[in-house]
Amino acid sequence: MERKQFLRSLGAGAAFALTFPCLQGCSNDDSETPGNIVEEPTGVDFTIDLTSSEASKLQDNGGFILKNLVVVVKNLEGEFVAASQVCSHEAYDQVRFVSNDGGIFYCDVHGSRFAQNGTPLNQVDGNPAKQLKVYNTELTGDMLRVFES
Repeated sequence: MERKQFLRSLGAGAAFALTFPCLQGCSNDDSETPGNIVEEPTGVDFTIDLTSSEASKLQDNGGFILKNLVVVVKNLEGEFVAASQVCSHEAYDQVRFVSNDGGIFYCDVHGSRFAQNGTPLNQVDGNPAKQLKVYNTELTGDMLRVFES
């Protein structure tokens, strides 16, 4: 039996049953928002060994890592700064550090922008954004502590 004859013999129902799972799995729904809605972390207090592979991106100014829902940054001036990875606009876990405007925190879900001290730099949906939570950092040798006051 040739392939065309075989496919015709299956009928539309079987063809649909075979192709539907692929269509579902292969679809790309652009309406889905990246990231997750999460609660802002509380009781933040952890250390990072700056000589570890985990901290390799903190070797260069402008580099950052994500840890425990916190964005830990070595800013463009070489200072360590840490802020919540959870955006104050709608609690998506998508805040990152970008080198724009001297270095800002940015959430790409709705475009919220924050200064390194957490001050909102723009309005989102016509409303002023809330302050982004910023954490204390303390460097002792090669150990960086990130904590709430």
